[in-house]
This record gives sequence, C-alpha cells and structure tokens, in this order.
Amino acid sequence: MQSVSMHHVLTQMIEGDQQAFHTLYDATYKDVYRTVSFLVDHPQDREDIMNEIYMQMWTSLPSYDPNRPFNFWLHGLVIRQVQRFRVKSWRRFRIFERIRHFSREEHHWDQPTVTDGTDPDISKAMHKLTDKQRTVIILRFYHDYTLEEVATILDIPLGTVKSRYHAGLQSLRKHLGNLPLERMEKNNAY
Repeated sequence: MQSVSMHHVLTQMIEGDQQAFHTLYDATYKDVYRTVSFLVDHPQDREDIMNEIYMQMWTSLPSYDPNRPFNFWLHGLVIRQVQRFRVKSWRRFRIFERIRHFSREEHHWDQPTVTDGTDPDISKAMHKLTDKQRTVIILRFYHDYTLEEVATILDIPLGTVKSRYHAGLQSLRKHLGNLPLERMEKNNAY
C-alpha cells in the first residue's frame, strides 16, 4: 500500500471508519500472519494472537506517529503481542503441568507445521532456533529490517541483536548444511 493512501486509511481509522480497518487488515494480514506463524507453533494460538494484534492496533492507532513508517510500528506491535502471549502461555503451562503432575495423566501434542509457502527445510530449521534468534532472523530476512531497526523494534541493544543474529545464522547453516542465504531469500515467497 502506498504511503499516501496508507496515511488516508489510517486517518479514516482514527476517525472510527470500520471499512478503513478492513482495508488495512486486507493489506497487512498475510505479512503479519507469516511473522506470527514463524514465532508461534500452534495454529489456534496463531489465530488468537492475530486477533489480539488487530484489536491492539485498533486501540493503539491514535498513539501512532505518522512520521514513522507504519509497517515498522506494526511489526513492533506484532512482536510485543507475541511476547505477551508467551508470558501468558508459560503461566498456563505451569498450571497445566501442576494439574497433570497431580493427576498423572499423559498428553501428546501434535507437531507444529507451517504451511505458508516457505521451503519445509527452512521452516524446520527456523523452528530449531531459540525464540529470540528466530525473531531477529525473521525481522532481518523476511521483513528486510536493518539490525539497527531490529534493535529498535525489540527495544534491546544493537550488540544483543548482532549476537542473536550471528548465533541464529550459525544454527541455520548447521541445520541446512552450507545453504547460502540467497536460497533462503528466494524461498521467501509471499
């Protein structure tokens, strides 16, 4: 979406126009879902997070600074919502584990799959990264942010981003062989 029409849509949304919200949703959904699918394993959790992201976007839009790129602001919102979800999930997991421990029941969960058009080998390798490494790699390669921009989105020092980036690349190369990054970018089909 061009910046002039994006500014117009955002202005309409701030005024409460629901059709503008649908226009923005249609323009951003695939990109946001792709990011969430790399960061969250379970499909139902992805849908819950997507709902939270767009609800948060609707309520936070009046605080958006139009002098900053909208996608940059939106990806920051996505990362924060995923982090909030992880904190909530960890709390639920601990409660569930306590209950399971007392009841001695065993549960088996399905393995996560990503069906977003990304090469399956890359998807498997991405899921072997830590959450922190995966977040940096996704923002760098799938959204083309510089390492400085990634540091700003995640609100962490640049050195930390570089460390996670380097460790993530090393892990990907280990799991994918000596796959050049050009192949990773070519398989990044939207």
